[in-house]
Amino acid sequence: MASVRKVPRVRSTSVTLRRLSLNGRRPSKLMEQTKANRLEREHFKARTVRDIIKPVKSISNQVSVKTALDELQARAIDSSLVIDQRGELLGTLSKNTMNRNVGGLGHDPKTEPVQAHIEKNHTYCFEDQTIAEAEQMMLHAKIGEVSVVTREKLLVGMINIKAIAQKERLRKDLESPKSRA
Repeated sequence: MASVRKVPRVRSTSVTLRRLSLNGRRPSKLMEQTKANRLEREHFKARTVRDIIKPVKSISNQVSVKTALDELQARAIDSSLVIDQRGELLGTLSKNTMNRNVGGLGHDPKTEPVQAHIEKNHTYCFEDQTIAEAEQMMLHAKIGEVSVVTREKLLVGMINIKAIAQKERLRKDLESPKSRA
């Protein structure tokens, strides 16, 4: 039975590694990995939000409260972004707010439009902003995710602090001169 060797994680450093074959012998050909140059690191720091956007589903402002609540229940979420017919971000809808405002006041959820229940003070960033700007915005507002829109306020997607942290770790790995033996 052939033995299995652990291969160390490859980092962006200027080390020379030998490829291991499955039978444990080392081939004579060498693989070389080069260190990321300064220009690549600067480009990484200036990357835009567009590079880490995740797609997001939204609800139309033309639907009834009942339809919106059914959609939220089907997706197993408590709130959703609301867009108009053009795709422009109008704000967010919350299941709790709609239940309280519509059910609590005796309105009919089948005929009540969601338009009146949209929370308009929603934090968003533009797709051409840098990741660092978006991160600062999220930290300042103390939120974990933010909507991404075009300059015309058309909804593009969503980013979250976790995706930013992953990009930051990758950037630090590229800059790190440490090598693993």
